[in-house]
Amino acid sequence: MFKKILIANRGEIACRVIKTARRMGIQTVAVYSDADARAPFVKMADEAVHIGPSPAAESYLIADKIIAACKQTGAEAVHPGYGFLSERTSFAEALAAEGIEFIGPPVNAIAAMGDKIESKKLAKEAGVNVVPGFVGEIEDTEHAVRISNEIGYPVMMKASAGGGGKGMRLAYNEKDVREGFESVKREGLNSFGDDRVFIEKFILNPRHIEIQILGDKHGNILYLNERECSIQRRHQKVVEEAPSPFVTPKMRKAMGEQCVALARAVGYYSAGTVELIVSGADPTGESFYFLEMNTRLQVEHPVTEAITGIDLVEQMIRVAAGEKLSLTQDDIGIDGWAIENRVYAEDPYRGFLPSTGRLVEYSPPPAKFHQGPFVSSAVETHDASISTSLDANGNGYVRLDDGVYEGGEVSMFYDPMIAKLITWGKTRDEAADLQIHALDAFRIKGLGHNVDFLSAIMQHPRFRSGALTTGFIAEEYPEGFHGAATSEELLRLLAAVCAGNEFTLQSRARRISGQLDGDDGREGVVRVTTEWLVKLGDRRFEVILGEGHAVVDGMRIAGTCDWRPGMVQATATDGEGLKLGLIVERIGNQWRVTTRGAAHTALVLPLRLARHESLMLEKEPPDLSKLLICPMPGLLVKLHVAEGDEVQPGQPLATVEAMKMENILRAEKQAVVAKVNAAEGESLAVDAIILELE
Repeated sequence: MFKKILIANRGEIACRVIKTARRMGIQTVAVYSDADARAPFVKMADEAVHIGPSPAAESYLIADKIIAACKQTGAEAVHPGYGFLSERTSFAEALAAEGIEFIGPPVNAIAAMGDKIESKKLAKEAGVNVVPGFVGEIEDTEHAVRISNEIGYPVMMKASAGGGGKGMRLAYNEKDVREGFESVKREGLNSFGDDRVFIEKFILNPRHIEIQILGDKHGNILYLNERECSIQRRHQKVVEEAPSPFVTPKMRKAMGEQCVALARAVGYYSAGTVELIVSGADPTGESFYFLEMNTRLQVEHPVTEAITGIDLVEQMIRVAAGEKLSLTQDDIGIDGWAIENRVYAEDPYRGFLPSTGRLVEYSPPPAKFHQGPFVSSAVETHDASISTSLDANGNGYVRLDDGVYEGGEVSMFYDPMIAKLITWGKTRDEAADLQIHALDAFRIKGLGHNVDFLSAIMQHPRFRSGALTTGFIAEEYPEGFHGAATSEELLRLLAAVCAGNEFTLQSRARRISGQLDGDDGREGVVRVTTEWLVKLGDRRFEVILGEGHAVVDGMRIAGTCDWRPGMVQATATDGEGLKLGLIVERIGNQWRVTTRGAAHTALVLPLRLARHESLMLEKEPPDLSKLLICPMPGLLVKLHVAEGDEVQPGQPLATVEAMKMENILRAEKQAVVAKVNAAEGESLAVDAIILELE
């Protein structure tokens, strides 16, 4: 076994690998850029080596610097994590040339599966179902149009070397192909250095299901069940779970055996994932097709660990060291249900735009939520074993994989993921309920995040039914996200909470000495009313507070809230078993309470003053319809119009690149370009005015 390994990655996956290595008694080496000098993974490792400036192209993507760090520290092997150099054949070859072990698959397997065009040919030869499409060289846009017409719409255009949702466009007609083909080529070239594109049939009601593969250097290959990854946004996974609510035992066996056959065809070993596109419109489950193979550890690997009890990182290390798998296919079972939510630095209330910046406050679910041995916080000092044991109450557990810290920065240079929240329960509903409970306890301030959105998904009736497709988010939130749906019962409870909080706040203020005598005759105490008007959004509630209850619009609600002045996180109960985790903020004279996937703003006034509330003036929002505003920090790649041009609704006005993704900004109405305020190639701040219209 290795004595020392280097992790050629950063963030949460570096923390994740370090934990397992530490438990195995293996020393670790971290490499870091300028931006990551204070990152948790750097502190966790036994040694750390600085490898360059913040941009990945000048640090994490330079193989020579990684190899130099290995030589400097005596690391015998390198775990690449995911992304960066994890699927670069040149990196694996360079390590081999220096006698350093690559903790991953063989070079020929990476090469074969890394090219999406060649991998489809190999999959077909291995007897794996493949999607109808064109996998040859596409000459130009006209050629792409002819191919698409022959395949039949809708079609998906993909960069051959793509991944992570980059370099992909869905086309429903010839116009979409003409508009998107060149954009796919550019994204492929900018992100992967390869502008080749292939086109395939788009499967209706598609589900994204993947099979986890694990093999050793002695010819043993297993499949570790499936993961459902259908809930995606812009082809990037948001929620993953294992097992899939759609997959039957018969389907699982057929998928697994085909994926093992593909892995065997390329001499695969280590951990890997075969991604499949499955037609949800076919109840037989037989319409599944090869999509691609990722020759590395997946972001969502924890859900497989949760239901199998197998530490995939440990197995990768053991395989790299030449050990045989100690498991057979018959040993692989399914224990319970696991769900992973990706907490991203993006603002769902503003079209999911990237939201980089400093984590002014970062408080993940507190330790009381981490009830099982799967605890995995980036700042822990003890080791966590991989197991599916229940906690003492038999309620499952919550696992957190992160690599950030309060006061740190989510940088524009890297992926915007803040953390991965994984829950395990005996059933799917238990795992989802644990997600809601844990998400309520997340506290992030300083940048936009998607915690509310994730909670909304966990509560959504369609998610609960398991009727998932890759179009879930677009179909269920066609007008964007504006907070989770809130029931009447919850609104009344929140009205009572806000009234109670106002009472508590004013009661403390009344205890200041030297005030006028109160109505009860006690010196220095002014009695606070128990009768309130609560303006919650566009709703109004009359609330009368009592001991251990409140009467809201004539309806009695039993319950309590433990909020006290100075607290940010609180808990409310309704007397019927409902327990809410609350994020409570006082902003000016209003309350902002976040729970169950939505933020609620409330103005609380004494009921006797309610008649004056209608006289309060509300500030009119400014008219922004005449401005094209940059919705995120990014690079202005292209201006499609010039001063004096007349534009029509839906017409492209500008293309902004952020996080290596191109975003086309379009006209919302007919107008004339009055002024251009930015130039191509310029870096823009969020809310920068690009164009003025008239």
